[in-house]
Amino acid sequence: MQGVPPSRDSQVTMANYSSYPMSMWAFRNAGAVLNTIVVPREGDIRRLPGPLRPEIGEWLFPDGKGGKIGFDTLFEANYADGVLVVQGGRLLHEAYFHQFNERSHHIWFSMTKSLVSAVFGLLVDQGKVALDASPVEYIPELKGSGFERVTIQQVLDHSSAIDFKENYTDPDSDFLRFYAPALNMAWLPGAADVQPGNAEIYGVQDFLVQFVKPDPALAPGAAFDYNSTNADVLGWLIARISGQPLQDFIQHNLWARLGAEHDALLAVDRALVPVATGGMNTTLRDAARFGMMIRDRGEFAGEQVIPAKWVDATLAVDDRLKANMEANPKYGEEPWSAYHNMWWILDAGAG
Repeated sequence: MQGVPPSRDSQVTMANYSSYPMSMWAFRNAGAVLNTIVVPREGDIRRLPGPLRPEIGEWLFPDGKGGKIGFDTLFEANYADGVLVVQGGRLLHEAYFHQFNERSHHIWFSMTKSLVSAVFGLLVDQGKVALDASPVEYIPELKGSGFERVTIQQVLDHSSAIDFKENYTDPDSDFLRFYAPALNMAWLPGAADVQPGNAEIYGVQDFLVQFVKPDPALAPGAAFDYNSTNADVLGWLIARISGQPLQDFIQHNLWARLGAEHDALLAVDRALVPVATGGMNTTLRDAARFGMMIRDRGEFAGEQVIPAKWVDATLAVDDRLKANMEANPKYGEEPWSAYHNMWWILDAGAG
């Protein structure tokens, strides 16, 4: 977005916001591009203690060309909008680039999955949901879909063996033709004019029920295969079991308890249902508060926000999870050792 008003060739639109260079503005102003709902902060702000160490921004690293590059410069040159370093519960370094600042919101995209899983752990801890049950036991509308034959744990681990596949680049893919418009996170000719009563697929929940089928070549639980629709099922489960819209469940059980500095924003789909797979928008410091809480086994500032047992289980990797990752050749060269409960787990032994 260049100029006031922006020039036509730099104008961000629903059709181009996810493509560079428009994405540089759009990802830090997603509330202007997407439909969003507010997730209010509450109570006293829990400050992030320092002291800051400005020398961190000047630390040098190999630049891959035989030279050195500074820590902050490395992030800025690779199109990051901000970087924050926390150690031992203290904020050591904070830097912002490209007109981003400590009050700016930034879209999380698939980090949202991990947050939704964290609050889902509250329902598990309360005994309100069984991980070995099918989602259909709680959402009968999913009967006949690809989610009928799987367990909720397989949904959490992306081993649900469904036929629908992620494809972010092919304009003729089912992902971009049907799923992304239902999410209200992509635009295709005519999509914005579709009315609920006339549409076979309007919102994401319609898509899950009518479009997602089982992959006959795969058995549930046999292999990891990343698929965003699993998180949509998780969000629906939270709403159905708790009796609250997802944004309210997140607000009451998480955002109001983190001492956040700012309200969060949560993108909503075409039916105005929160996008559990990638809709969260927060400031960088508030994202850090969430990360610090997970690092401390669900505790933040002396309060147990997410059950420690759920965090421990999420970050524990066993041979089954490793085998699921290894069973999919697409991920053979990646640094992950496993994926569990909507979290990527790094191989700690690899450094």
